[in-house]
Amino acid sequence: MSTDDERPEVPAVPRTRAEMRAAREAAEAEEAERISRAVAPAEQTADRVDQADAGPDEAVVEAAVREAGDREVAEQEAAARKMAAFEAAAREDVEATAVPAASPVPEATAVPAVPVAPEPVLLGAQPDARVGAAPADEPDAAPAPRARARVEGDPARKPALSRRFVLTITAVLGVLVLVGTGLGIVSLLQGPRLSAVQVEPDQAIESSGSRVILTANQALAEIDPKQVTVEPAVPFTVDASGRGIGVRFTVPLDDSTKYTVRVSGVTGVGGGPTTDLTTSFSTPAASFFLLNRDVDGKDKIFRTDLTGDGKVVFSHEQINDFRATSTQLVVSVADDDGSRLLVMDRDGKNERELELPGDGYVGAIQVSERGGLVGYSYSDRKLSDTEGRASVLVTQSLNGKDKPKIIEVGDAEASVFAWQFVPDSAAVLFIDFDGALSLVDRSTDAGVQSLGLAATIQGISRGTYTAIVERLDGAVVELNLADGSEQPLAASDPDYGTATSITPFPGGTLRHVVARDDAGMPIGQAVVRVDDDGAATPLVEVSSADSILQACASPSGQYAAVVVAPDLANNPYDGMLLPLPGKVETHLIDMESGKEIVALTGFDASWCATAPRF
Repeated sequence: MSTDDERPEVPAVPRTRAEMRAAREAAEAEEAERISRAVAPAEQTADRVDQADAGPDEAVVEAAVREAGDREVAEQEAAARKMAAFEAAAREDVEATAVPAASPVPEATAVPAVPVAPEPVLLGAQPDARVGAAPADEPDAAPAPRARARVEGDPARKPALSRRFVLTITAVLGVLVLVGTGLGIVSLLQGPRLSAVQVEPDQAIESSGSRVILTANQALAEIDPKQVTVEPAVPFTVDASGRGIGVRFTVPLDDSTKYTVRVSGVTGVGGGPTTDLTTSFSTPAASFFLLNRDVDGKDKIFRTDLTGDGKVVFSHEQINDFRATSTQLVVSVADDDGSRLLVMDRDGKNERELELPGDGYVGAIQVSERGGLVGYSYSDRKLSDTEGRASVLVTQSLNGKDKPKIIEVGDAEASVFAWQFVPDSAAVLFIDFDGALSLVDRSTDAGVQSLGLAATIQGISRGTYTAIVERLDGAVVELNLADGSEQPLAASDPDYGTATSITPFPGGTLRHVVARDDAGMPIGQAVVRVDDDGAATPLVEVSSADSILQACASPSGQYAAVVVAPDLANNPYDGMLLPLPGKVETHLIDMESGKEIVALTGFDASWCATAPRF
């Protein structure tokens, strides 16, 4: 708001010499009239008394009139000077406290011209002699200061405002340049420093491929991966560009652990001192999902921590199987018409149903976190020797926006005996009913890759693209899925014999072995941890009365989940599509110490890639 809006109203005052002379003459005339009115009664009284012929002294009257006019002009000139001083002060206050905005200059408004009457000239006087003019022998009086009206867009003010604006901007830019130069000098003297760190600890314990991104305050010279260390030690890769250094963990991280990432000997791209960039973060405590079937009530999926403190997230009359991603649950339920496949949030909310290839049954469900896919084996309800599909392998998007896609081999829908998703990819490794081992990547159109014959797929290692498969001759090999090369799986030390199931984890394998007597009858079972160097450590052992149904590891290999069916002779199987004993327990084992943490009722831990198999 302009200060003009706050200016008090002031009576109009003369601003030019002509106006002041006219004002003085008007004042003289007004005073003369006032004196005449005052003198008139006295003259009338004198005429009645003595008929005097003389009126009031004309010299006295003229002097009084001139004195009154001079006094009025002086007052008006003083008012003009006060007004001019007020405007000047207000204008300086506004210019000192506000930065002038760069706004368009308003168009000039035409002001009607005020006609000025010609000044009267006295007869017989010199051409410059006018009423109220200063005598010729006296110097001209200095003109009174004029109160200048404040008008927006006044061209007379623009140069001053522009100069003040330029000076202000120049000063600000100068300060910024000085500050920037100072900071640059400090940075060069101190070397690179961290300005930001990005990491998602929750995702890091769930899946491989999580990253820590370190951002420096300046562009960095080339980073050698040897300059990067992570404690505790974990496999990683490094990529760096500009100000950023990315550290990608190729395996999931342990829970409840503090990790420190250090980049040593870092220099700026322009040289200067070297510094170490260091950051630390802590991963949260682990949790997972379990399925608990109830013959007399609803089946339940609950989420629990390592202390056994669980909460039910989903329940249904018949839950056959489920899998979990970092954000979703995929649940296979059964009803009178067959199977239904449901997808929901991890808390059981926002449930929706996926379309199936037809009316039939779903089994062996798995998920690909990286590919955003769910896969399962599917069989039609109406199945005979001449019609229907049996155990075909189906994949589809978890978002439900596409149709189910049946994997084909040689333009024919393939019935599969065993299959698994390759971790951290959208590739599928499967064995058909003819024993052919094949690989197909659902993210490309490369087609099916043949990998020979196999009896079963034991597991696939995270981050290595290596599968453990059993060939038809009983040999167990590590198969490189990238180039098809293979090598025998090393025996454990001590050697516990042939394993019935092998589950890879970062740093080793879990092997389920069965001890037999001379007649070949089982006398006990065990789950053995075998490190990459072959060292074997038993984790869980049971007698012949009990049975180990499954063993799998947490994503990082920090814990093992071993499913045991106690007292198998008195523990009948249920009638589900995936039949299991009515009572099953999941034992959580700390792999480092070998100690049991807790035993929970239920099975099908979400750490496992597949459900128990027979």
